[in-house]
Amino acid sequence: MSDLTPTDSAPVQQPRRGLVLDRDGTIIVHVPYLCDPAGVVLLPGVREALLAAKSAGVDLFVHSNQSGVGRGMFDLAAVDACNRRMIELLDLGEQPFVRICVASEAPKDPAVYRKPEPRFAQELLRDFGYAPHNLAYIGDRGSDLETAARAGIGGIGVATGLDDLPAELAELGLDKTFPVFASLSEAVEHFLKTPL
Repeated sequence: MSDLTPTDSAPVQQPRRGLVLDRDGTIIVHVPYLCDPAGVVLLPGVREALLAAKSAGVDLFVHSNQSGVGRGMFDLAAVDACNRRMIELLDLGEQPFVRICVASEAPKDPAVYRKPEPRFAQELLRDFGYAPHNLAYIGDRGSDLETAARAGIGGIGVATGLDDLPAELAELGLDKTFPVFASLSEAVEHFLKTPL
């Protein structure tokens, strides 16, 4: 008979996962150059989708191009006010997003964070230690998924914005790379089912 006693073992930790969400056309209804918090309207099912992600332990981020700032149409305070209204409507706590990246450059300016520049994604990989397959962008524009491709991470399209996303992806040669869903709920469900 063996006299071995069981040893204490640390609980197995699940790999950390994160979702980087576009704002306009993905979380809220896309209003061109939105700068008035009164115009912020959640897309259907978004709150439930983000709640499901948070309940599964997924870190949430926002990465939003806001060229209206760079074009001089409104300032960062207006963007912040719209973001605060979005968070209020989501009703998922004071700060449901770990970080919010606002890319304020105009298209003619040198890109710092403006999608498809992958700098924000690269910072998240470095700062949070995600495996590339455990971090993904969700967005309604080709630039969202091109950002994911440039960063070497996952990407999921949602056909909830103003543009023809499948056509954009075909033009970028990414139509076979990233799936496109009709809603954020379906996109989040797909991500949560992806093997860790």
